[in-house]
Amino acid sequence: MFNKLKQFKELRNQAKTIQNALAEEIITVEKKGVRIEMDGSFKIKSLTINEELSKEKLEEILTDCFNDAVQKAQRVAATKIQQLGGLPGFGA
Repeated sequence: MFNKLKQFKELRNQAKTIQNALAEEIITVEKKGVRIEMDGSFKIKSLTINEELSKEKLEEILTDCFNDAVQKAQRVAATKIQQLGGLPGFGA
């Protein structure tokens, strides 16, 4: 019983370490007048938009930019988890 509690505490501490490390990572994507900065926890830190973009173009560019930022953040997260020793029980 105590061994399981110890393992749970270690796993929780490792998850917290990974979460803190990801929050420090900043991903920046810039396309055609739109710039998104997102941290490794997928929180938008800043969004800058060129005022001259039409609404139709803006929607397309924002979607594209956001999707690229999420993909980059996912890659950063996977790399950071590997660097920190992976997650027990997930084959890392």
